[in-house]
Parts: sequence; structure tokens; C-alpha cells
Amino acid sequence: MSNRWLDPPAAPEFWLCDARVAVGFLAAPLPRVPIDAEGFARLDLRISGGEIAELAPAGSAEDGIDLDGGQVWPGLVDAHVHLDKTQIWPRSANPDGTHAGARTASAADRTHWDEADIRGRFEFGLACAYAHGTVAMRTHIDSYWPQAQIGWRVFRALRDAWAGRIELQASSICPLGQFTGPDGAALADEVANSGGVLGMSAAGIGDPDTEEQFDRFFTLAEERDLALDLHIDETGDTRARMLRTVATTALRRNFRGPIQCGHCCALALQPEEFTAETIRLCAEAGIAIVSLPMCNMYLQGRAPGQTPRWRGVTLAHEFAAAGVPVSFASDNCRDPFYAYGDYDLIEVYREAVRIAHLDHPFGLWPRSVSATPAGVLGCAHHGTIRAGAAADLILFRARGMTELLARPQSDRVILRAGRAIDAAPPDYRQLDPLLA
Repeated sequence: MSNRWLDPPAAPEFWLCDARVAVGFLAAPLPRVPIDAEGFARLDLRISGGEIAELAPAGSAEDGIDLDGGQVWPGLVDAHVHLDKTQIWPRSANPDGTHAGARTASAADRTHWDEADIRGRFEFGLACAYAHGTVAMRTHIDSYWPQAQIGWRVFRALRDAWAGRIELQASSICPLGQFTGPDGAALADEVANSGGVLGMSAAGIGDPDTEEQFDRFFTLAEERDLALDLHIDETGDTRARMLRTVATTALRRNFRGPIQCGHCCALALQPEEFTAETIRLCAEAGIAIVSLPMCNMYLQGRAPGQTPRWRGVTLAHEFAAAGVPVSFASDNCRDPFYAYGDYDLIEVYREAVRIAHLDHPFGLWPRSVSATPAGVLGCAHHGTIRAGAAADLILFRARGMTELLARPQSDRVILRAGRAIDAAPPDYRQLDPLLA
């Protein structure tokens, strides 16, 4: 039996009445619709032909489904995940929970990564995200050449197979230094031929070759007209200042492609003067930031027998105040980098609010798992509620934000093209043949 509190009709047209919609989800202000103290508009939404046909003040519709003031969210956009390594925890656990332990366990597990293994786990992750209301994702693909070709083949196949359910993008991830040799060009070609994004990881104080390595990486992207998505300064070492290097390199080269930088944890521990200048440079360079609050809380500051002293998240409020787009995303799920997670962006948002104090007021922060990442990923047709958009919506019984964030919202109703879907995530037992 479904645990849904509402089953919308399968009729081609109907109204959703008396819905609360956070103002940040609206693509444009609506005349005659007041905004309450918590930032919600009270609306009636007409659904027709699988689209949002009309937005009107609550009480406009003569008949329809009464949401009784419950919230309506747009479909969610997960801007940073790792679907190729997802769900391997039962096979390759991280015994001490550290970043070093995660790297070691993941590297050892790659011996299992044939197409069937990656595809089975990858598709399981997509099914989880779909059930929770996600409409678009960007996954990172471990790209150690030549094994990387397997992961990219799986991505291309599943991107096509899931078209119309989840819009899927992919970025490479490997150490920056890997791009200096001939394998770097081959990998960049693979990314370009797959319609992907060029990505790498860099964290540390740099060395005499760092500037040359960054220039090589940017050159490969420029030659292929590729966007960038980087894992940067995922550490608590205050000497790690690669984010500033990314920004200054982009400005020096007049790089005009989209750049997203993930993690940026070390910035939260650095001197205020340095952080302010780094944030200014990121804004000038057009860099977007994605924070991974659950994974970074799990990994950062971990030591045996010691309570962690910091939260591991970057300076979300300061970036946003400077006009830098800030998203929150799932990152790793049930692999050595994070033992938990289920590709549920409502859980991610709930924990981000608690960890990074995205409240009092909540303001536009709900956009950080919807409209903001949609814009960064170039899929602005997602993430907002507007007339003409697909009726890919999430309906909640919860009214205010404390009701929404106090419980897991496991009874949410997911609409795709105006039709309710079965929002049950897949059973973990489906993975047993792969992980045995």
C-alpha cells in the first residue's frame, strides 16, 4: 500500500489548490500574490497536458485538489554525485572513515569495475534519485586512463536510457597531474566525445609545476570547448589554496566557459583577508561553488577518539553575498567516502540548513538544490515553477519550513509531467548479486 497522502488524478487537466510555493522557486514575481513572512506565495496551479499551464492566487480555482497549504517544490537538481562508485560500501568499507582510507578502499575496489558492475550500481543510484524527486544530475566519473573508458561507456548508455526521467551529465575526476602526459589528451577527447565536462581534483600547497599543470588542463578544455568541474581543497589543511589558483588562472587566460568548484573546505579555516580576496576573485572569474555538507562532515576533522572540531563546509553565506552561485549536492552515497546517503536532495537540503545555518531567514536557500544548480549546469528549464514548465513537481503535506525540515518527508508525492509516480526507492537486495 502506498504511503502517499494524495493520489492526483490521471486526468489531462486539473488544479492543485492552496499550495505554498517558496518565492525563490518562482521564475518571475506574480502580481496580486502576497508573500508571507517565511517567503511563501499561496497559489493555485493549473496542470494541463503535463505542464504547468497557469499560476493564480490561492482561491482562484473553482475546483481541484486541495493541498491545504502544503508546499510544492520543483523537481530537484543534484549538481555533484559519484554514480560510478556508489553502493560499494558493503564490498569495500572504509575502516577508519578518513579521506585517506576512502581513497585506498576505492582504488582497491576498481578491480571489480567492469561494465555490468558499474551499470548495476549506477542505475540503482539513478532509481533512488528519481524516486526522491530529482530531475537532473551531474555525476563524476573516476577517470584513470585507460580504465576510464568503461565508466564513460556506461554513462553514455544510461544517459540515453534515462532520458526523459533524469537529465544526466558527467565530469571526469582524477588528479590534476594526470593531464600533463599523453593520457591527459586522450581523456579529454573521451570527455568531449561523450558530451561531458572536464574535471580533476587538486588540494594542497602546490609545487613548482602547479601553474604549468593548470595551464595544460585549461588548454585541453579550451581546445575542446569544455566546461570545468573541479574538486578543490577538500581538506582541513590551511595551506591548501588551490581555489585561488583556479580563479587566477581563469582570469589570466580569460577563460569564458562555465566553472564549478566543489568542496573548497579549507577556505573556511583560512584568514579572513585571504578568504575575502579569494571569494572576490571567484566572483570575478564567474566560478560557481557546490558544497557537499554530509560527505564533508563525515570525512573532515576525523581522528580516532577525537570529537571533530569543525563542520567541513565552505563559506556558503560569504560566497552567496558576493554573488557567487552556491549549490548543495549529494556527493558520495554508500561508498568509502560516505557510508550513508540515498540521493535525496530534500535530506541534503535539510542537513545543509542545520550544518550551515541556512535559516532565520530561509531566504532564497531552497534554490540551492533547484534553480541555482539548474542554472550552473545549463539546464535552466528545470528548478523553477512557472507557466509553460513541465509539471515535474514535489508535493508535501508540510506547510512551513520547520514542518518540512523536522521530518524526512517520506510521504512526499512526486509528479512527473503531472502524473504521480511510484516514489519507492529500490530495495538494497537488488545489489546483492553485484556486491556478494
